[in-house]
Amino acid sequence: MASKRLPIVLALFGLVYCQTDYSQYVNPFIGSEGPFPGQAFGGGDIFVGGAVPFGVVKVGIDTYEANRSISTLNGGYTPNGNVTAISMMHESGTGGFPKYGIVSQMPLTTVAAPVNILDNTTYWQSRVGNDTARVGYFKTSLANGVDVELSGARHAGMIQYSFPSGEKHVLVDVSHYLPDENGGYSVQNYQGGEIQVAENGNAYTGYGTYGGGWNEGAPFTIYFCGEFETAPDQAQAFHGRNTDPVARYHSYSNEPIPQATVGGNNRTAGPLNDRVGALFSWNSSGASVVRSRVGISFISVDKACSFKDSEISLWNLNDTVSAAVTEWNSDVFSKIQVDTGDSANQTNLILLYSSLYFMHLMPSDRTGENPLWESAEPYWDDFYTLWDTFRNTVCLYLLIQPEAYEGQIRALIDIWRYEGYMPDGRSGNYNGLVQGGSNADNVLADAYVKGLRGAINWNDGYAAMVKDAEVLPYNTYSFDDPTGSVKEGRGALYDWLPLGYVSLDRSGRCISRTVEYALNDFALSQVAKGEAPGDVQKYLTRSAGWQLSWKHDVQSVNTTPVFTGFLTPKYSNGSFDDAGYNPALCGECEWSAISYEATPFEYSFVIPHDAQTLIEFMGGSSGFESRLDYIFQPNTSQQNLGANGAGINTLMNIGNEPDFATPYLYNYINKQWKSVNQSRALANQFFHNANYGVPGNSDAGALNSWLIWQMLGIYPIVTQPVYLIESPWFSDINVTVNYNHTLRITATGGDNASLGQQGYYVQSVKINDQQWDKNWFEHDDIMVSGGTIEFVLGSKATVWETGDVPPSPGHVVLGGNTTYLNTTTTTNSTAR
Repeated sequence: MASKRLPIVLALFGLVYCQTDYSQYVNPFIGSEGPFPGQAFGGGDIFVGGAVPFGVVKVGIDTYEANRSISTLNGGYTPNGNVTAISMMHESGTGGFPKYGIVSQMPLTTVAAPVNILDNTTYWQSRVGNDTARVGYFKTSLANGVDVELSGARHAGMIQYSFPSGEKHVLVDVSHYLPDENGGYSVQNYQGGEIQVAENGNAYTGYGTYGGGWNEGAPFTIYFCGEFETAPDQAQAFHGRNTDPVARYHSYSNEPIPQATVGGNNRTAGPLNDRVGALFSWNSSGASVVRSRVGISFISVDKACSFKDSEISLWNLNDTVSAAVTEWNSDVFSKIQVDTGDSANQTNLILLYSSLYFMHLMPSDRTGENPLWESAEPYWDDFYTLWDTFRNTVCLYLLIQPEAYEGQIRALIDIWRYEGYMPDGRSGNYNGLVQGGSNADNVLADAYVKGLRGAINWNDGYAAMVKDAEVLPYNTYSFDDPTGSVKEGRGALYDWLPLGYVSLDRSGRCISRTVEYALNDFALSQVAKGEAPGDVQKYLTRSAGWQLSWKHDVQSVNTTPVFTGFLTPKYSNGSFDDAGYNPALCGECEWSAISYEATPFEYSFVIPHDAQTLIEFMGGSSGFESRLDYIFQPNTSQQNLGANGAGINTLMNIGNEPDFATPYLYNYINKQWKSVNQSRALANQFFHNANYGVPGNSDAGALNSWLIWQMLGIYPIVTQPVYLIESPWFSDINVTVNYNHTLRITATGGDNASLGQQGYYVQSVKINDQQWDKNWFEHDDIMVSGGTIEFVLGSKATVWETGDVPPSPGHVVLGGNTTYLNTTTTTNSTAR
């Protein structure tokens, strides 16, 4: 086990840009560690390596940790884990079972016993010294003396090995993938492959097929094309029995790992899913550099080779790094520009541009690489997951990446055309897992109400949403939750349609899914206004279903003061399960629990479409404010959330997506200063320029995008064209919105650029030179043609807003004797 290492983050020197090189402010290690030094557990689970924005390839190291009890390998990189390979595909910021870590190489300085090329425990390597990372570049030094440097393009990667004197080998193992160290029902598996080595040994091609992993995925095949700058002195293919236990496949189970059979240029797994690969060897006795380029494709070997040759045409690693930096600067970092002069707060610059970096690693733009169906539509994969990113990440894509975001939405709709449902999560060309509602509905609605049209077929988009809302998907009988589908759609429609809520006795996650199905139906009502006006009232009424799970006399437990009225588990016969019920607990808080990754206490705040009713249910403005105040107090958490709550002792858990908007709810009672105070305190406490720099899984950049909105001084209300006004971190921010328009945010009168506790309270606001008396604004005000927000800040907490509170467009009053029916109108309800 390597000793604790402190990564070095280097700026790029000697590069000339026509604009600022913002990449120098990116720390690629933020989130690589959790609260336990040297361990990834409880951290961001991030990818560290070479990549371009939304790239298919994310080339980096795969590791294996010694402490299996808290092992976390999801992004491949861990602070101290042994290196098992360098592979071409990774996810970033994800929890659960690992996915990818495929199309690999591994540098070896010996293949003599005890090394067995079928057993990576015999050749894995600890690291020495400090890992180095910057945008588009990664370097690590292995204990065997090999330095590994790498960079990535969109469908290709380059790896450079600096070998010491002695033997030099590069192992290509088609069967390699990221494992889960503790096994389980959804570990990945290798299902077969092929490798062909060129006659002179300097190139190889083939494919591998893999299944399982985080989303319980179907098999998918990836084609590869690798080449070495210098032909090896010897290149041999190999094969061997597969020792991994794979259901319904032949494997050499419960026996010692055999040795490989080496020889020849071609190896195919065949029906036994044998492990296949190749070993490339150079005989030079002195130190030397071996360079490799690898392209991948979901379509063919020819496309993989084409990507390799076109995207990395030269053998100079710095050229690939420079190309990646240029793309990141032009397509991502320059979209939000702030002062980077000598007086700028360097920590804030690093937090801003690092956050932009991490939220652009996923999803993956695989347009032209869809192996499943012919379509002229864009194709995107690795939505991991919309449950995480719908809450504020996609709202930022809409502003600064409208072209890419339009492509994502078109891809979601096209997936529905072929698969039958839009995904909530998708990876490896397969839908799954659905953690709550059908949250592609929220994504589409947010874009629709903000006017995104382009080439999106909104008639089909609405039809895809209606499919989610009306048609029960087949039950996947997953180990996660056997009560309904976890692959796609809404697996508890058998409850939701007749009852109006999700029941405790028939469904898992009854509290959290009730809340999320309600927002999903509100999303349908908003798109229906333009696409199917006759459906508006039906879905608006259904969006009030959360009220049916609200028990007005249930009290909090072990709290001072005591709060009354909470979401409460409810049986299908209409009775509540409130005996001994504590809203601050959720059991294991996973798939079969009453709520997912947050307690009912927290979910009782997650009603963004009808804050008006929520406030009424919590006792009016004063009761609502008192309850909000309480959840931010230290030591109020009563639930152990494991990695999802590591280092957090408040009921408010900013590391979990359901709580993202909660700090800003004070705006709904015109006490915006409290929203500023609470959200700024969370940002200061949990987001840092450090390895342990985010409070849990970054979830494809969801946590990072929360911080960006915080730094801009505004926050979006998803599925509504509404933004809450908060307090910016910089004195002058220029955001490129709607392709080529500029939103300028300025702040005077306070030390707003400081991370200190003074100087960030709003004293007054102007929007487009007009004095503003509301703590919110609408999308059309400044996000379409651009505009200005001018803040005056100070150290005094001030109630400056005198106008209307933010809207509650989903406000519905359900009668006391409501019979909830799946009909266009409900006699005992009214909608306003």
